[in-house]
Amino acid sequence: MIKGRLGGTRALVVLDDVSKDEQLRALCGNRTWIGPGSVVIITTRDVRVLNVLKVDHVLETEVLNKRESLELFSWHAFRKKRPRKDFIELSTNVVAYCGGLPLALEVLGSYLYERTTQEWRSVLSKLEMIPNDQVQEKLRISFDGLRDHMEKAIFLDICCFFIGKNRAYVKEILDGCGLHAEIGITVLLERSLIKVEKNNKLGMHDLLRDMGREIVRESSPKEPENQSRLWFQEDVLDVLKEHTGTKAIEGLALMLEKSSKVCFSTKAFEKMKKLRLLQLNGVQLDGDYEYLPKYLRWVYWQGFPLKYTPDNFYQENIVAIDFRHSNLKLVWKEPQVLERLKILTLSHSRYLTNTPDFSKLPNLEKLILKDCPSLSELHPSIGDLSNLLLINLKDCVTLSNLPRTFYKLKSLKTLIISGCTKIDKLEEDIEQMECMTTLIAKDTGVKQVPFSIVRLKNIGYISLCEYEGLSSHVFPSLIRSWMSPTFNPLSSIDPFGGMSSSLVSMNMHSNNLVDLPSMLSSLSKLRSVWVQCHSEFQLTQDFRRILDGISDVNVTELETSKISKHSLRSFLIGMGSCNQVFNTLSSSISQELTVSVSSDFSLPGDNYPCWLTYTGEGNSVLFEVPQVNNYCPKGMVLCVVYSSTPENIADEYLSGIWIVNYTNFFIQLYKRDTVMSLNDEEWQGIVSSLAPHDKVEIFVTFQHRLTVKKTTLYLIYGESIDGKMEPSFRSMLPDKMLFDPDLTKANLTEPMKLVTMLSNLDQKETRKNSWFWCNCFAPKK
Repeated sequence: MIKGRLGGTRALVVLDDVSKDEQLRALCGNRTWIGPGSVVIITTRDVRVLNVLKVDHVLETEVLNKRESLELFSWHAFRKKRPRKDFIELSTNVVAYCGGLPLALEVLGSYLYERTTQEWRSVLSKLEMIPNDQVQEKLRISFDGLRDHMEKAIFLDICCFFIGKNRAYVKEILDGCGLHAEIGITVLLERSLIKVEKNNKLGMHDLLRDMGREIVRESSPKEPENQSRLWFQEDVLDVLKEHTGTKAIEGLALMLEKSSKVCFSTKAFEKMKKLRLLQLNGVQLDGDYEYLPKYLRWVYWQGFPLKYTPDNFYQENIVAIDFRHSNLKLVWKEPQVLERLKILTLSHSRYLTNTPDFSKLPNLEKLILKDCPSLSELHPSIGDLSNLLLINLKDCVTLSNLPRTFYKLKSLKTLIISGCTKIDKLEEDIEQMECMTTLIAKDTGVKQVPFSIVRLKNIGYISLCEYEGLSSHVFPSLIRSWMSPTFNPLSSIDPFGGMSSSLVSMNMHSNNLVDLPSMLSSLSKLRSVWVQCHSEFQLTQDFRRILDGISDVNVTELETSKISKHSLRSFLIGMGSCNQVFNTLSSSISQELTVSVSSDFSLPGDNYPCWLTYTGEGNSVLFEVPQVNNYCPKGMVLCVVYSSTPENIADEYLSGIWIVNYTNFFIQLYKRDTVMSLNDEEWQGIVSSLAPHDKVEIFVTFQHRLTVKKTTLYLIYGESIDGKMEPSFRSMLPDKMLFDPDLTKANLTEPMKLVTMLSNLDQKETRKNSWFWCNCFAPKK
């Protein structure tokens, strides 16, 4: 019935609170039930439902601002747009508590309708401890809908301990607890139960936080020692003072003021056999550390009071240790075997003089020692950490140069040594750190950059010796600084030997344009150059001078008499995914030039939207980038028609391709070897730099003198988002195109069959269906 009613009309369909894609299939089929021009609006708590359905647009609803929140609340609490004068302050407090959540504003507004100011204050006081039951009841819908106990455990752990913590950091800890946090956190994000905020930190709405904590509290409201997680200060203090802890407790947090000197016996933890998350601040423990449970996965102890970690505080299952602002002088007197430890944080430990022996920490991934002013050296065993990804030594002002074993860290991705004023040298061995992507060494004693740094293939961001930015921007400046103190690129590059040949891509400014030819000949492995100019005038003047110095092309008109002696030939250059078009054009153009008896010949033209054609005299093509909706650029083919002799072959003499954007004042150069082996990343670099309506000219440059008649550009576009085509029929066409689905069933192998089918189509059916294309390449037929 639904299919029959909706299939033949334009309809607006609203499906509210969808939780499974099966519901949509039952109501809408596979989109074929809905007629053309219809709109379907779906609301859901799970964005994955929308992703599976590949909907056209996803809109995340926003919370209300203060004005909207107060108005919505007032309609429910006072039955009018604004609160009563004597309730303005109380209303503002309630609205602030709700945080712009319409659900909470409606529920609490209705609950407070026609209540006295004393009752309002009582409700606000109660809400600070226990959320309103109606709010909780409705907010729990999403929590109760979680699929398993692991997802629920992850949500409750975040509610109680990890709000404001880095997502990757939390994932490592919860994975160590066996909770499969990667998929679990993703599910919570999809359900809008948590969110990722600035700097990849986890957050959630205050009401959702309170709802999660209330779920924990209500399991044993009068006996907190039987709750799975303890975070409320009074409850924690009571349990630790009275030694009433039980094996039900999985997580405990007590965050006191730094100046606090509250002390507990370690025996208070003896019965907490399943304690896995421990967070302390301003707390001291006396007694035998053997009483602390061996099930711990995370210890966050800000202001750790001891000079050494006790030997009997052995945590074989620990994943992350965070002893920031500690009194540690040494981490351990004797090396500890902690095979599961991945994160060690000792930042702001002002008495720490040495790092531990790392030989017993084989799986350490992150070492954070920021602002340890007494730290003077790194243990040589640091070079044995084969899984280390991050080292942060920022502001370790006493630390001297890094040990040579440090440069053996092949897995290291991020190194931060900013503010380490006594580090005055980085060794050439830095090239061994092949995985490094980020090097931040601002305000150090380093005066000279090691030459071998350009060999780091994965380096992405550098801050070093007053150079700062993406490596593609910084490397050219570094290279020029090595060439001479005056930054003159024409100074000999020879001092680098083979070093400069490692440079693959270069971004530079136009003030060095005149020296570009010398740089191109010196940097043998350079594949591409991107030059930013200040104006179209400057671009035109400087570029023409460069082109005259590099290109050796005769663009004079051909005489008919010369053609009998020098045959016309075509040279095709393909960039991107356009092999079929390339082969088809090559055959067609060869036939055209063979039958041509004069210089007047025609090349294949537009076959829109599969390709767009632009032709220019000589070795360049000027065009405006088209706006082609629903099609993506797949590649381009350049066809150069030139006068050829047996000694004059364009394929051998090609120098490069220059793409000049007169709208945005930049030049892209792709050298000959690049053009012949253009990779996907380089093709995307071309595509991303050309916006619709940009005025662009493409030049093909050659070595030795060639007489070029014309250059034609074919822009190749792929199929639209919903275009479909059978493989047997697709093989006939130069590239994928939108095609009428009924025609694909014919399994056509010859063009005449296509003509026959089209002639037999009912005219009404032809108008109703979408598009079909016939592509023929026989010249002059």
